[in-house]
Amino acid sequence: MPTLTDHQLTALYDRHAAMVYRVCFSYMKNPTETEDAVQETFIKVMRAAPEFESDNHEKAWLVRTAANVCKDTLKRWWRRKVSFDNETDQLQASAPDATDTTLLAVLSLPDKYKSVVYLFYYEGYATAEIARFLGKPESTVRNHLSEARKQLRQILGELNEED
Repeated sequence: MPTLTDHQLTALYDRHAAMVYRVCFSYMKNPTETEDAVQETFIKVMRAAPEFESDNHEKAWLVRTAANVCKDTLKRWWRRKVSFDNETDQLQASAPDATDTTLLAVLSLPDKYKSVVYLFYYEGYATAEIARFLGKPESTVRNHLSEARKQLRQILGELNEED
């Protein structure tokens, strides 16, 4: 069974912790739960000790694992019963770098759109790479981006009307 040395794990964490945090935050919208998801993602790395073919493979594995950890957390029965009436206020108060109106709009999108928009615009991945990361056809990724853009135009238009 392959294992990672402390040095390898520390180097992996140093290279990708910020990216994993951003991916998890886009799902969890709460710094405390985000940190738990990041921790769980790196625990999965320790347990699986995968051998990565390249830097892109390493990133893809981490993005997909982080997204799955978050989705699993959000599916838990006890999580469904928690109500976050002031999610946006909580987000702005707890994550000063996330107060950007556009980012708040992205975070309000359904998960299937949020992931592709985040990876495309905030991480700079091409649709082919995103398709590989998420295990979806490229056409689906492009469709999700198109639908997300429509929703973002509507959301941002409504926000601008409120000002």
